[in-house]
Amino acid sequence: MSAFHPIKSDVTAGSVYYYNDPGLKSTYPHYCIVVNINPSKDAVLLLVHASHRISKVKERRKGYPQETLVEIGPIQYPGFDKQSIVDCNGVMERDVEALRRLLAQHRLVKKPVMDLRLVRMLRKGIIASDQVAQTTKDLLEE
Repeated sequence: MSAFHPIKSDVTAGSVYYYNDPGLKSTYPHYCIVVNINPSKDAVLLLVHASHRISKVKERRKGYPQETLVEIGPIQYPGFDKQSIVDCNGVMERDVEALRRLLAQHRLVKKPVMDLRLVRMLRKGIIASDQVAQTTKDLLEE
C-alpha cells in the first residue's frame, strides 16, 4: 500500500498553491495553478503563476497573443483577493516532492481549487504561446 502524500494524494487540475517559487526570482509568494490534465499520474506538475501587477505584465508581454494573458478576479476565483493576471507564456515544471517539502516546512499553502473552466482558459493560453515548448503543449491537449 502506498503512503499518503500531502500533495500527490489530492492534486488535481486547478489545484492552487501559494508560495515563493525560486524560479520566479521574486521576494514574495505567488499563486501557482496546476494546469496538468491528470496531475496525480504525471511525473511533474505544470504550473502557471498569477500576478496582481497587471499593467507590468501586459507591458512586458506586449506583442504576444492576447489569449496568452488571462485576467482572473476574485469573483471568478474566490481564492484571489484582487484582480490578477496569468502569463501563460511561462510554464514552470515542478517536482511533486519539492512542493511536498515546502508544505512540510510551512512555506507553501494550499488554496481552493480553481474552476476547470478557468483552467481550460489557461491551457488555451499556453497552447497559443510561441514561448512554450511543443512537448509541454502536447501534455495539455484534451
